[in-house]
Amino acid sequence: MSADALPPALSDTAVLEPRRQRSMVLAWASWDWGSASFNAVMTTFVFTVYLTSSAFGGQDHASGVLSAGFGFAGLAIALLAPVTGQRADAGGRRKLWLGVYSGVVVLLMALCFFVRPQPEYLLFGVILMSVGHVFFELAGVNYNAMLTQISTPATIGRVSGIGWAAGYVGGIVALLLVLQLFIQPAFHWFGASTDDSLNIRLVALFSAVWFGLFALPVFFRIPEPPKVPAEARIGFLQSYVLLFRRIKALYRKAPHTIYFLLASAVFRDGLAAVFTFGGVIAAGTFGFQLKEVIFFAVFGNVVAAVGAILGGFLDDRIGPKRVIVLSLLGLLVAGTAILVLGNETYSLGGMQWHGTLTFWVFGLLLCLFVGPAQASARAFLGRLAPDGEVGELFGLYATTGRAVSFLAPMLFSISIAIASQLVPAGQAQRWGILGIMVVLLAGLLVLLPVKAPSSSR
Repeated sequence: MSADALPPALSDTAVLEPRRQRSMVLAWASWDWGSASFNAVMTTFVFTVYLTSSAFGGQDHASGVLSAGFGFAGLAIALLAPVTGQRADAGGRRKLWLGVYSGVVVLLMALCFFVRPQPEYLLFGVILMSVGHVFFELAGVNYNAMLTQISTPATIGRVSGIGWAAGYVGGIVALLLVLQLFIQPAFHWFGASTDDSLNIRLVALFSAVWFGLFALPVFFRIPEPPKVPAEARIGFLQSYVLLFRRIKALYRKAPHTIYFLLASAVFRDGLAAVFTFGGVIAAGTFGFQLKEVIFFAVFGNVVAAVGAILGGFLDDRIGPKRVIVLSLLGLLVAGTAILVLGNETYSLGGMQWHGTLTFWVFGLLLCLFVGPAQASARAFLGRLAPDGEVGELFGLYATTGRAVSFLAPMLFSISIAIASQLVPAGQAQRWGILGIMVVLLAGLLVLLPVKAPSSSR
């Protein structure tokens, strides 16, 4: 393959001016840094924990409603993400739609301020978070596709890892600020008293501002991709015809690429669920107070960031498939330990091993293995891409990555529902972990037959 077969930003021989490349990567990563206020603060460690508290009708009931809402959101993503990303790329409006979708997420986060701690507000809160989840993933379609504009085949793994790490570190900073300003403030900043859960509702406003501000650099530094006039004019339904035609052609030419897309769609849904429901399980099953959940989140994001960086470099040595397989195995072992040990106290060698320690040890191991699995997944596809089809394939990867995102939330909900009939009241939530592990195992099994990509294209 010649260098001319690829756009300049993707060619091995193309030389991006170092200062320009660094500024583009930093601007791109800034969006991930800002998006942590939705992922870490709202979805994982603060607002969903608030929604599943006793104030909203009981932990088991609220957890089931929340996971069902996220499940329906996943179905909407599966229907909309492939063609919205395709049309944005074809019309040369990737950055425009990234801005529109990000703006909607910011607005929905701000509206969460009005979710009061009463059972009748549960559905309102779940709808806001679920719809926000849809638009966040649609924004992520365009954001992930930008990876090919700011990297080369030799750096795509490292740049991908930097993006994930920026999100994790951004989550740490945002959570620490939330902790000091709203959860356990020395004095009531912005009137953040605990009356009517005002402090938690102010977290929603803070998160909206945080995301909005740090999302801005990408719109000033990353250019729009070239427009494809012929495809930009096709209708919305016709976009599905085009999508299926491309998938069929890809299957004939490179079937293992399709296998990887299927495998990654499954195991990435499981990876997302680890963080989505991690805070919920910490509070509901292991009795963590909100500030303890946030402390765990800080350490968990540090560990995940380290894992993402190491994963981005390690796959250059042993290959991305091995990194992903080892990470998924590590996740299954850690998840099994949490499920089996639960919040029980055990005597080991004269020492007391209690439930809190169980979650700290194996919860952090989950975070460690999530990072490299996420970072190496994009690097895997970058090396798997056929000559001259890197941009299109990454667009397909980005748009279909969440096509089965209803699986883990639905299985989490179903597992809780079944367990609630078999175990004492209040102990069913932990069995939601089983649903997540089923998704991770399914992704691993689909990945195993996929041929590992060569180290270079």
